[in-house]
Amino acid sequence: MSAFLFDLAFYVAAPFWAMMILAPTWRVTRRVIGSPLIVLPAVAVTLVLLVPRLGAVWPVVSRPSLEGLESLTSDPGALAALWAQIIAWDLFLGRWIYLDSRERNVHPLLMAPLLVLTVLLSPIALPIYLLVRLAPWPRRAGNPGETGAQR
Repeated sequence: MSAFLFDLAFYVAAPFWAMMILAPTWRVTRRVIGSPLIVLPAVAVTLVLLVPRLGAVWPVVSRPSLEGLESLTSDPGALAALWAQIIAWDLFLGRWIYLDSRERNVHPLLMAPLLVLTVLLSPIALPIYLLVRLAPWPRRAGNPGETGAQR
Protein backbone atom coordinates (compact mmCIF):
# COMPACT_ATOMS: atom_id res chain seq x y z
CA MET A 1 0.00 0.00 0.00
CA SER A 2 2.85 2.42 0.78
CA ALA A 3 4.30 1.99 -2.72
CA PHE A 4 0.92 2.79 -4.27
CA LEU A 5 0.52 5.93 -2.13
CA PHE A 6 4.12 6.93 -2.86
CA ASP A 7 3.29 6.88 -6.59
CA LEU A 8 -0.11 8.50 -6.04
CA ALA A 9 1.48 11.53 -4.37
CA PHE A 10 3.28 12.29 -7.63
CA TYR A 11 0.33 11.55 -9.89
CA VAL A 12 -2.06 13.86 -8.04
CA ALA A 13 0.41 16.74 -8.39
CA ALA A 14 1.59 16.08 -11.96
CA PRO A 15 -1.41 17.62 -13.79
CA PHE A 16 -0.87 20.93 -12.01
CA TRP A 17 2.83 20.92 -12.88
CA ALA A 18 1.96 20.09 -16.49
CA MET A 19 -0.40 23.06 -16.66
CA MET A 20 2.18 25.49 -15.24
CA ILE A 21 5.01 24.21 -17.45
CA LEU A 22 3.25 23.33 -20.71
CA ALA A 23 0.30 25.76 -20.77
CA PRO A 24 1.37 28.72 -18.64
CA THR A 25 -0.59 31.36 -20.54
CA TRP A 26 -3.83 29.37 -20.80
CA ARG A 27 -6.65 31.11 -18.92
CA VAL A 28 -7.70 27.79 -17.34
CA THR A 29 -4.20 27.29 -15.97
CA ARG A 30 -4.28 30.66 -14.23
CA ARG A 31 -7.70 29.91 -12.73
CA VAL A 32 -6.81 26.40 -11.52
CA ILE A 33 -3.34 27.27 -10.22
CA GLY A 34 -4.77 30.38 -8.58
CA SER A 35 -6.29 28.17 -5.90
CA PRO A 36 -4.05 27.02 -3.06
CA LEU A 37 -6.35 24.00 -2.79
CA ILE A 38 -4.39 22.27 -5.56
CA VAL A 39 -2.02 20.96 -2.90
CA LEU A 40 -4.78 19.17 -0.99
CA PRO A 41 -4.61 15.87 -2.92
CA ALA A 42 -0.90 15.49 -2.05
CA VAL A 43 -1.61 16.59 1.52
CA ALA A 44 -4.38 13.95 1.71
CA VAL A 45 -1.91 11.26 0.64
CA THR A 46 0.50 12.53 3.29
CA LEU A 47 -2.18 12.32 5.96
CA VAL A 48 -3.27 8.81 4.96
CA LEU A 49 0.33 7.69 5.40
CA LEU A 50 1.13 9.85 8.42
CA VAL A 51 -1.85 9.46 10.75
CA PRO A 52 -1.33 5.74 11.47
CA ARG A 53 2.34 6.48 12.23
CA LEU A 54 1.82 9.62 14.28
CA GLY A 55 3.00 7.91 17.48
CA ALA A 56 6.34 7.10 15.84
CA VAL A 57 6.60 10.38 13.90
CA TRP A 58 5.81 12.84 16.69
CA PRO A 59 8.92 12.17 18.80
CA VAL A 60 11.12 12.54 15.71
CA VAL A 61 9.63 15.89 14.65
CA SER A 62 9.28 17.31 18.16
CA ARG A 63 12.83 16.36 19.18
CA PRO A 64 14.66 15.97 15.87
CA SER A 65 17.79 13.89 15.62
CA LEU A 66 19.50 12.31 12.67
CA GLU A 67 19.31 8.91 14.32
CA GLY A 68 15.59 9.28 14.95
CA LEU A 69 14.91 10.33 11.38
CA GLU A 70 17.04 7.50 10.06
CA SER A 71 15.13 5.00 12.18
CA LEU A 72 11.76 6.45 11.14
CA THR A 73 12.56 6.37 7.44
CA SER A 74 13.39 2.69 7.60
CA ASP A 75 9.59 2.28 7.57
CA PRO A 76 8.50 2.48 3.89
CA GLY A 77 5.21 4.11 4.89
CA ALA A 78 6.94 6.84 6.86
CA LEU A 79 9.33 7.46 3.98
CA ALA A 80 6.39 7.60 1.55
CA ALA A 81 4.68 10.12 3.87
CA LEU A 82 7.81 12.26 3.86
CA TRP A 83 7.91 12.07 0.07
CA ALA A 84 4.24 13.06 -0.23
CA GLN A 85 4.90 16.02 2.07
CA ILE A 86 7.80 17.09 -0.15
CA ILE A 87 5.58 16.77 -3.24
CA ALA A 88 2.91 18.95 -1.59
CA TRP A 89 5.46 21.57 -0.51
CA ASP A 90 7.14 21.67 -3.92
CA LEU A 91 3.75 22.16 -5.57
CA PHE A 92 2.86 24.96 -3.17
CA LEU A 93 6.19 26.65 -3.87
CA GLY A 94 5.89 26.04 -7.61
CA ARG A 95 2.42 27.56 -7.54
CA TRP A 96 3.78 30.72 -5.91
CA ILE A 97 6.65 30.90 -8.40
CA TYR A 98 4.26 30.41 -11.33
CA LEU A 99 1.78 33.06 -10.14
CA ASP A 100 4.51 35.55 -9.27
CA SER A 101 6.27 35.03 -12.60
CA ARG A 102 3.01 35.56 -14.51
CA GLU A 103 2.37 38.76 -12.57
CA ARG A 104 5.90 39.95 -13.37
CA ASN A 105 5.54 38.88 -17.00
CA VAL A 106 8.60 36.61 -16.92
CA HIS A 107 8.72 34.75 -20.23
CA PRO A 108 7.31 31.19 -20.09
CA LEU A 109 10.36 29.82 -21.93
CA LEU A 110 12.52 30.96 -19.04
CA MET A 111 10.03 29.76 -16.44
CA ALA A 112 9.47 26.25 -17.85
CA PRO A 113 12.95 24.93 -16.99
CA LEU A 114 12.87 26.76 -13.67
CA LEU A 115 9.56 25.11 -12.79
CA VAL A 116 10.98 21.72 -13.79
CA LEU A 117 13.91 22.43 -11.48
CA THR A 118 11.40 23.33 -8.75
CA VAL A 119 9.78 19.91 -9.13
CA LEU A 120 13.16 18.20 -8.90
CA LEU A 121 15.17 20.36 -6.49
CA SER A 122 13.14 23.21 -5.04
CA PRO A 123 15.91 24.35 -2.63
CA ILE A 124 18.02 25.17 -5.69
CA ALA A 125 15.18 26.57 -7.81
CA LEU A 126 13.88 29.02 -5.21
CA PRO A 127 17.04 31.14 -4.89
CA ILE A 128 17.42 31.12 -8.67
CA TYR A 129 13.87 32.38 -9.08
CA LEU A 130 14.43 35.02 -6.40
CA LEU A 131 17.32 36.29 -8.54
CA VAL A 132 15.20 36.14 -11.72
CA ARG A 133 12.48 38.22 -10.12
CA LEU A 134 14.99 41.01 -9.40
CA ALA A 135 15.19 41.78 -13.12
CA PRO A 136 13.05 44.69 -14.35
CA TRP A 137 10.41 42.63 -16.18
CA PRO A 138 7.79 44.69 -18.02
CA ARG A 139 4.51 44.43 -16.13
CA ARG A 140 1.53 42.77 -17.77
CA ALA A 141 -0.86 45.08 -19.53
CA GLY A 142 -4.31 45.15 -17.98
CA ASN A 143 -7.30 47.36 -17.56
CA PRO A 144 -6.67 50.60 -15.67
CA GLY A 145 -7.16 50.00 -11.97
CA GLU A 146 -7.06 46.22 -12.35
CA THR A 147 -5.00 44.44 -9.72
CA GLY A 148 -3.08 41.21 -10.19
CA ALA A 149 -5.71 39.33 -8.17
CA GLN A 150 -8.45 40.44 -10.61
CA ARG A 151 -6.71 39.20 -13.76
